[in-house]
Amino acid sequence: MTSPHTDHAKKLARLLRADLAAAGIEIPHGLALELVAHQLGTKDWNVLAALASRAGSPAVPAISPGVPVLRVMSVAQALPFYLDYLGFTLDWEHRFEPGLPLYVQVSRSAAVLHLSEHHGDGVPSSVVWVPVRDVTALHKELLARPNAPVRPGIDPDAPGGPTMHVIDPYGNVLRFAQPSSAQ
Repeated sequence: MTSPHTDHAKKLARLLRADLAAAGIEIPHGLALELVAHQLGTKDWNVLAALASRAGSPAVPAISPGVPVLRVMSVAQALPFYLDYLGFTLDWEHRFEPGLPLYVQVSRSAAVLHLSEHHGDGVPSSVVWVPVRDVTALHKELLARPNAPVRPGIDPDAPGGPTMHVIDPYGNVLRFAQPSSAQ
């Protein structure tokens, strides 16, 4: 029985062999597996396979979704937009000491954003693409908010699926998109 981790390593070994063959270098599949195991930080294929079979000990490094850092000049002014209008929740805030810039995390469902007052953390007018299950329902929810600061529309023909562009008070663009099932 193979694991997703060894399946991924085998795929990498096939790609390595194909790339080398295209360059005129033929290597056996076993050597390609050994080379991939080394690249993934293990002694050899057997160690990689053994690590992959252990629960909770993946042989292939896992990468979690990234967290966008959006630059805001004032978290105090940005939070009403993210919390009251977009429906995010304030998860935590950090300040090195009183009077220094504030850094916060907001989230809604699986979407996580960091808002930072720190110079050099992101730039105003950044863009974040946020996949949503039902962009029409989110659109209706936002339009129903009292005193809505913006009234976005939906672009039905956007490349990532129907997309609603929302711009925060500092020019950061949130593209809420409903990807098609083929994406």
